[in-house]
Amino acid sequence: MSNLHLMIMKDTRRDFIKKSSLAAAGLTAAGLSGIPDALFAKERIPPSDRINIGLIGCRGRGFSVLREHLDIAGVNCLGMCDVDKNVLEKRSAEVKSTYDQKPKLYKDYRKMLEDKDLDAVLIGTPDHWHCLQTVHACQAGKDVYVEKPLANSIEECNIMVRAANQYNRVVQVGQQQRSGRIWLDVMDHIKSGKIGKLVQINTIQGHYGTGAGPEKQPDKPVPEGVDYDLWLGPAPKRSFNPARFHGSWRYFWDYGGGRMTDWGVHLLDMALWAMDTNYPPAEAMAHGGNWTLMEGHCREVFNTLSVIYKMKDHVITWNENIDAPNGPYQTNHRVEFVGEKGMIIADRHKWYLYAGGEPVKNVPEWDYPHAENFLDCIRTRNKPNCPIESARNAAVCAHMGNIAIRSGAGRLIWDDEKNRFSNDEKANDYIVPEYRKPWDLPKV
Repeated sequence: MSNLHLMIMKDTRRDFIKKSSLAAAGLTAAGLSGIPDALFAKERIPPSDRINIGLIGCRGRGFSVLREHLDIAGVNCLGMCDVDKNVLEKRSAEVKSTYDQKPKLYKDYRKMLEDKDLDAVLIGTPDHWHCLQTVHACQAGKDVYVEKPLANSIEECNIMVRAANQYNRVVQVGQQQRSGRIWLDVMDHIKSGKIGKLVQINTIQGHYGTGAGPEKQPDKPVPEGVDYDLWLGPAPKRSFNPARFHGSWRYFWDYGGGRMTDWGVHLLDMALWAMDTNYPPAEAMAHGGNWTLMEGHCREVFNTLSVIYKMKDHVITWNENIDAPNGPYQTNHRVEFVGEKGMIIADRHKWYLYAGGEPVKNVPEWDYPHAENFLDCIRTRNKPNCPIESARNAAVCAHMGNIAIRSGAGRLIWDDEKNRFSNDEKANDYIVPEYRKPWDLPKV
């Protein structure tokens, strides 16, 4: 076996927005380095250069993405929207205390989109809402940062791509590894030809600490301050159960697709990027299920899953067992790029090269300037690092894995031009979602 190399990273972070932290140099001397640069640079950015944003979905990842944007000088939060009044008030108070901004608060995102001063929206809602909110934002003339996966079904992804193009909007998808210095270096190394032609790319998701999902509990009254019907939106009507709500909705098919669509799109996206692949796989073979830690728990999505994707001249695999202990390389996830002359193993913190020589070890800082890239593209109208078409292809991969098992087909042949599986009609039932009235699947 070849010796192990962990390649030393070169700094590939784009210098956009660094110029907007004009006051940063004096912060350390003033003993104020813990305060966001944006507060100090606020008055130095002319109003014409500021970007006004709004947030839809304020509880978890959505609020983290908002903070990533507000940490950059010249960004104003004009609005925040959430169906949970308790979350909305808590998060807006944090924005006021940390960034000295007081956004207008909304329960219904459509009201926020009426604000003509709003340049862009950040969408951090559950997956089943991504399509409607993105399309409506594009129609309202707003640019969009939408969390991954792109949507909760294949057809919703297609609709979102059409909307972004028809309304000429910048849409950045929250697959931030496309902006990461580690992954940029990995791609540079692969595309330089140093490990030869890629023949196989393996993506692995291991222990995540939450594989069992939520514990079973009885239905309960809707919490005070929550518009639960609006939270459900286009999803099927059902009584309120805390296990299907904040923090655990991703374990249920109505709202998400488990780790296959959660982490799968991140890692499979790297596999597609490595080969500059602009199409989804022609075929997927999958096997998996819920075989452990079910007693007392109520998840629907799979916690053990293996998928083989047939590409034109190479193979991609996905392997998931989120109850297993951490695997090799001290990581719970990784991508293995197998070439003719060597192999690269990468995760979000480090990457290794197997190609002979003496081992070198270095763990670089985690640097993902995805928000900066989005803001840059709002100004320049360039394509963002993770364009919606790339996110769509990664999402189709992930959905194919789930559908192959949910439909019982095991093996699926995908016709991308016709947007259907050519070998299994039952699998085609999962492509287009049925929206609950009065919501309608957007037509673009």
